[in-house]
Amino acid sequence: MCTVSFIPLKDKCIITSNRDEHISRPLSFQPKEEVSSGVTLIYPKDPKAGGTWYAINEYGTVGVLLNGAFKKHESKGNYARSRGLILIDLISKPHSLDYLRLINLENIEPFTLVLYENKKLIEMRWDGDSRHIKDMDVNSSHIWSSSTLYNNEVREKREKLFNDFITQQRLSQKSILNFHSHTSNDLENGFVIERKTGLKTFSVTQAIVESNISFMDHHDLINNKTSSMQLTTHPPLMTL
Repeated sequence: MCTVSFIPLKDKCIITSNRDEHISRPLSFQPKEEVSSGVTLIYPKDPKAGGTWYAINEYGTVGVLLNGAFKKHESKGNYARSRGLILIDLISKPHSLDYLRLINLENIEPFTLVLYENKKLIEMRWDGDSRHIKDMDVNSSHIWSSSTLYNNEVREKREKLFNDFITQQRLSQKSILNFHSHTSNDLENGFVIERKTGLKTFSVTQAIVESNISFMDHHDLINNKTSSMQLTTHPPLMTL
């Protein structure tokens, strides 16, 4: 929930996410196929709240959460629902982009959502009071870093590393995964962290979205395990 990149290639796009959590938090379950509101999803489930930070559905929609909106906030500790359950609700709709504007976010902790649907890329930041929705260039690469873990200076440094990577490297699923898994030896602010406070990168999850199929690869860095799943995708038949 702390670093996300979006990279378009010739015939696909690749969305990769690093999940940083405190070592006291239980590891997520490996991704598996589930049906929610009649829609088939694939996502790694958080055993604590039952939600997720990363999900794809049968329509080729991908949603990824990051903690925080624009700046670090003080947690109230008592919110209406987990942000991970909000993501499942959203990805369970045939038209997630439309539902994004309707879903009830009252008393939900601030977050940033990266949503890819039908060749459209949206960034939505919920600051606890308002939703800020931004259309992103789907033909360009982008990176997001959680505002709760990385200050502005660090986020700018990470963005520079990312921009250097996409201009200097031959981009592929493997090279992007390697970037998220091995770039920088900075255990405080690198892409794989292990802070003295107990915050640690648990996993790297990657979706590869093609015209009629989506793949999810989940790399558990704690147990050194990898799982892969795929969904045959199709346009939604329903309207909102």
